[in-house]
Amino acid sequence: MPKKVAVVTGGAGFVGSYLCDKLIKKDFKVICLDNIITGKKENIGHLLNNKDFTFIKHNVSKYINIPGRVDYVLHFASPASPIDYLKLPIQTLKVGSLGTHNALGLAKKKNAVFLLASTSEVYGDPLVHPQPEEYWGNVNPVGLRGCYDESKRFAEAITMAYHRIHNIDTKIVRIFNVYGPRMRINDGRVIPNFIYQALNNKPITIYGKGKQSRSFCYIADMIEGIYRLMLSSTNNPVNLGNSNEFTILELAKILLRITGSKSRIKFTDLPQDDPKQRRPDITRAKKLLKWQPKIELEEGLFLTIEWFKDRLALFC
Repeated sequence: MPKKVAVVTGGAGFVGSYLCDKLIKKDFKVICLDNIITGKKENIGHLLNNKDFTFIKHNVSKYINIPGRVDYVLHFASPASPIDYLKLPIQTLKVGSLGTHNALGLAKKKNAVFLLASTSEVYGDPLVHPQPEEYWGNVNPVGLRGCYDESKRFAEAITMAYHRIHNIDTKIVRIFNVYGPRMRINDGRVIPNFIYQALNNKPITIYGKGKQSRSFCYIADMIEGIYRLMLSSTNNPVNLGNSNEFTILELAKILLRITGSKSRIKFTDLPQDDPKQRRPDITRAKKLLKWQPKIELEEGLFLTIEWFKDRLALFC
């Protein structure tokens, strides 16, 4: 029986590359599309000689042509770090709109299952806590973060339109703060920021007073949830993340303890529209996917720190 074929857009990115790994291990043929703007070929270097893996450098905001059979289209292409999407707002909007349209077009042409990587950012600065999938969000469409928030909200809308009008089997995963090895040291998100600062004994930079809260899901748990969603029968959005909540100040203190760093904490101004609370309601994932995270924050941070230590000299 021929192997299933999966196209992963953004497959050289942090989450996308782990998804490629998972699919290869599950005996899929994988076609990875990435323009390497925020992704890194290093993330998929170990797969390049695998006969079941193909890398194509391509901007998915342009037409996607894949010859032959395709069973799954998994759309993970997009800048995901504030540093990236604030620097690349137009590209971010294009990949969320044109890129999603092109990826859906491929799924329609091939009669393939389509999975959209959405984000907790669709909830904006939430007025409901924790955030269930039924919550519509509190988003500033013209703020600095609007390029990312609204690109993902549009991506969800067009995905559901293709499901309803063209009967495509679509899935939407709303990813809450995910972390782990392969994150860029200069990624700009809180965990790589804090690890870099702690390992170099630089001040730990906290926005505001550090009372804003987040939940952090280790990459292995996230990928298992995404894979289960891909194979599921649900077409409604599903939150994936860790429901254990920590303030940013608590996170900083945990990292200082684990690393033994001499860094001091430095408080600075809050960025515009920075969410005060972010924690997923994962009831739907537990019920439909029989999934919940297994890796506790300290264990995941230790694994991530060790990976960063190995690469810090190269970065410096």
